[in-house]
Amino acid sequence: MVIKMQNKALDGLFQELLATEPIFNNKEVLRPTYTPDTLVHRDEQINSLATILVSALRGDTPSNILIYGKTGTGKTAASRHVGRELERIGEQLNVQCSVVYVNCEVIDTQYRLLANLARQFGEDVPMTGWPTDQVFAKFKEAVDSKKQVIIIILDEIDKLVKKGDDVLYNLSRANSDLKQAKVSMIGVSNDLKFTEFLDPRVKSSLGEEEIIFPPYDADQISDILVERAEIAYKNGVLEETVIPLCAAFAAQEHGDARRALDLLRVAGELAEREKKSRVQEEHVRRAQDKIEVDRVIEVVKTLPTQSKLALCAVINLRNNGYKNVTTGEVYNVYRQLCINVDMDILTQRRVTDLMSELDMLGIVNALVVSKGRYGRTKEIVLSVPVSSTQRVLFEDYRLKPLENFKPVITTQMHL
Repeated sequence: MVIKMQNKALDGLFQELLATEPIFNNKEVLRPTYTPDTLVHRDEQINSLATILVSALRGDTPSNILIYGKTGTGKTAASRHVGRELERIGEQLNVQCSVVYVNCEVIDTQYRLLANLARQFGEDVPMTGWPTDQVFAKFKEAVDSKKQVIIIILDEIDKLVKKGDDVLYNLSRANSDLKQAKVSMIGVSNDLKFTEFLDPRVKSSLGEEEIIFPPYDADQISDILVERAEIAYKNGVLEETVIPLCAAFAAQEHGDARRALDLLRVAGELAEREKKSRVQEEHVRRAQDKIEVDRVIEVVKTLPTQSKLALCAVINLRNNGYKNVTTGEVYNVYRQLCINVDMDILTQRRVTDLMSELDMLGIVNALVVSKGRYGRTKEIVLSVPVSSTQRVLFEDYRLKPLENFKPVITTQMHL
């Protein structure tokens, strides 16, 4: 009886929500997975890609390409857009061109990559258990069954390289074993330096061509948002200031169009939840806060335990009234935390390196300051909301005992 009443109440709740007039036409166009039919402000990069890949339509092997650029500069969208056009024109010309997309953040080992590629060409390969050589042989057998040119887009290729570059070496040499098919690769990365870790043979083979995607400026981001908003939203639901504000926020984030699209989508979701008929400036500002908190939570969750302890030390000092603290002062508290939870204590130099990594992630701000004749030191300032960061840290069972920990302050702190 109780369950029936609950179901009835839920029915009424959903019916009430469905009766609310939606402000979205198609929310999916504001997600990073959407590939638009046209890409504004990327003509030069698209032309460069097309110029290299056109040889596939002549049945030749295109050069391997490395694409660099910060997050949200259109690298993935441009690669997929050109790949889709290549397949379409190939069909018209009766030339078999296949473009395969792989996200290396998800498929991040040699075995997984080769198994995924073999499966995309019809081979029933298990995701674990076979010798890697056997999986690679199956992939080559599958693609070489007919005359075709295959372009493999390896998005976030640096994540794959961290686990070793054997697979890139093998793929770059695959053409010497193929009789009918030809394979070429497009590596996409946010990290301009990742090739430094590659075997020189892989580096020269993979980087035959390089294309750089510069950040967008605020006006360019605004143009992208206007184009997407026309499809995503119903007419007249966006206040005039919404798109310029989303663009301005994203331009501060190194010209990240993906961030701008997230802002525009989340602002609309907030307005819809409030049953508002228009998306307003306040929704964008709240969306900015929400996305930042969500980003911090995701980053902090995935930190190694030692980095979490170093961050916990900074927060602990902050909660005790100390805002600008030196790495030495952080290390003093970090040691106490390690002892309390029975963790290995790293050297002060290693903890300083961890603070630099947290600085790169935007979690702390580490400033080098001069102490006159006492030399230079780093001052650490927290850059993220304390309460939500603390909550995520203490979700880790290893750090849970530190929830009410009070450090012994033995140095002169900066209040």
